[in-house]
Amino acid sequence: MSRTTLNLKQAAEHVHLEMNELKHAAQRGEVEASEHGGDWWFEHRALDEWAQRRLLASNGREIRRQHNAILDEDRRLRHEEWRVSNLFRLDGMCLSMPGKAKAGMVRDMSDLAGRTGLVYDQEGLFKELMERENTASTAVGQGAAFMHPRFHDPYLFEESFVAYGRSDRPVFFGAPNGEGTRHFFLVCSTDHVQHLNILARLALMAHATEFLEVLDEATSTEEALSIIKAAEEGLLR
Repeated sequence: MSRTTLNLKQAAEHVHLEMNELKHAAQRGEVEASEHGGDWWFEHRALDEWAQRRLLASNGREIRRQHNAILDEDRRLRHEEWRVSNLFRLDGMCLSMPGKAKAGMVRDMSDLAGRTGLVYDQEGLFKELMERENTASTAVGQGAAFMHPRFHDPYLFEESFVAYGRSDRPVFFGAPNGEGTRHFFLVCSTDHVQHLNILARLALMAHATEFLEVLDEATSTEEALSIIKAAEEGLLR
């Protein structure tokens, strides 16, 4: 992705926030930005990383607001309605992940993603995932983590997909409430706009549906994929 800069208006539209809200975040030093020429300027990659962290730390109401803003934008631009469940592949799903600690689980999930044949640089993916987790955990509570690289460079993946792994036992992955994590979703996106949309959809599904609890009972990857599809369709209805 290009290391372009966005002004305040462009940046606010990109992350689906009011201009004043993003400006105040910049003034507080929460997001990397600089003020010159009578405007605020945001480096695209840094803005995306901040938006991802902010989304995963948000409550259910804020996630729903952002998700609805994304849907409204897609309708305005007449984009074809998409389904995050279509990004899951059976060869990128496993219901018995052996990892017992964070680093081991990150390695196991990067290996799982590699089974799809869509990862160009598997070691690079592992390093990006570890750097993301060292910056801030992608565990959101409710037993789920939405793992992803910090940045979206075209050399990592052939196309966008989501890998899913369920651990044999809860892993302490840095959830805000200290609970263990069993459900690991690895978002592998080639596009920074699509990436935020995927995160918003998955996070809202975790907050607004019971699909994580139902996934606990899945006995096959085919059943798990059906559960994910049904949860998304129920959410969109």
